[in-house]
Amino acid sequence: MHLQATPPRALPPQDMEAMDAAEQRAQRVTYSVAGVAGVVLLVLLCLLCSRAIF
Repeated sequence: MHLQATPPRALPPQDMEAMDAAEQRAQRVTYSVAGVAGVVLLVLLCLLCSRAIF
């Protein structure tokens, strides 16, 4: 007994412009968070070094 598989369904259309805009917003948020984290780490490093020197 051989069963025939049903043909695949058609995918819904994708809005490529909206996907690109969402990706750019996500990238901007990622860079902003990384920048803030970098500044905080730099300040902490400066504080630790100043306590070790003085």
